[in-house]
Amino acid sequence: MDILTTVFIAFGLAMDAFAVSLGVGTGSTRPDRRSMYRLAFHFGLFQGLMTLLGWLAGSTISQWIASVDHWIAFGLLFFVGINMIRSGFGGSSEKHPADPTRGGMMVMLSVATSIDAAAVGLSLAFIETPIWRAVTLITIITFGLSLFGLVFGRKLGEKLGSRMEVVGGLVLVGIGIRILVEHLGA
Repeated sequence: MDILTTVFIAFGLAMDAFAVSLGVGTGSTRPDRRSMYRLAFHFGLFQGLMTLLGWLAGSTISQWIASVDHWIAFGLLFFVGINMIRSGFGGSSEKHPADPTRGGMMVMLSVATSIDAAAVGLSLAFIETPIWRAVTLITIITFGLSLFGLVFGRKLGEKLGSRMEVVGGLVLVGIGIRILVEHLGA
């Protein structure tokens, strides 16, 4: 596979991470610079690692991945999105909503946005693609697009306030539904 095709695959995989980053950036817990780099780093890392794991798994696990990946991604994105919507409307029982750039929330978002990368890694194994080049490009492009989404989302959030947290939550729920519909409709 040529490098241009690999770059297109990397951009395609990074789109969910970009959209989630945009939503996180607009939230009421607008991340500072360090938090943005941390989340973008984890999105890129998980995207690259899941691609590598899919490649390593080969065809042995492909049936299992294909049958549940969309449900896992939907569940994680739906959970985080609903919490953001509740927080945006002021209906959250927490005084401080969970910081999506730390701990369990960050891991959930990283996994949810990178599950498809395992399936891509699996297909890369079948066509004998040089995996390290693909993983490196996928990691770097996901990091860059995630960071851009966080910065742009933060600027939107500063201008539009808590309404953007509701929009960000709706975006996450929408991405989850899109993933579910695409896989169930295929």
